[in-house]
Amino acid sequence: MTGDGRPVEEFTAELLAREVFGPLGGVVETGAVNATGTWRLADVSLGDFLDGRGAEVDVLLAGVRSACAFDSTTMSIAWDLGWLRPHDVTAASLLLWSGGLTGVPAELESPAVVRHMCQVGADLQLTRLLHASVTAAVTARTEAKRGARALAAVLTAACALSGGPRPSDVLRLWRVARLVHVLRPGSDASDAGRSAFRAYEHVLTATFGD
Repeated sequence: MTGDGRPVEEFTAELLAREVFGPLGGVVETGAVNATGTWRLADVSLGDFLDGRGAEVDVLLAGVRSACAFDSTTMSIAWDLGWLRPHDVTAASLLLWSGGLTGVPAELESPAVVRHMCQVGADLQLTRLLHASVTAAVTARTEAKRGARALAAVLTAACALSGGPRPSDVLRLWRVARLVHVLRPGSDASDAGRSAFRAYEHVLTATFGD
């Protein structure tokens, strides 16, 4: 049991889900800005953006649930975080999603800076989403072929939402930014964990190509 009386399994699932659904905020916010084509924050309507992309959101959530074995309570975290409800998109949030790469220029809301933050933010948050999803699927011991196929659908939908990189681009970013650290000899991953991550990478590569 955890300190608040919940089973460890429930607590772990909640943490994993927050890791998965946290980057979703960056995906939808950068996507809503990219969809304007002007990169002016005054032109952004996250409500309109989400209204027109229900199919992608449904595919993403269904794939996460299938691969990560989240129950209904755990899946509700996606809504509780607020990213899938209408809200304002600010330059400060885009700066956060992009990891502060641009610094804080005087013209933070200028279209050129906003566009750059969206490009970096989409790359970063999609890579985080993929890593968190694979980690949750491996933790759930979902069979790699089935899990990776579900996550391929998740990644395809997330890339479409972001208006940013292709799934194959995100897969490459994930390999060099995240996967290599899991697979290095000194990592905390068990041999079984490393084998599972390799299996997921193999199926994702077969799906999206090198």
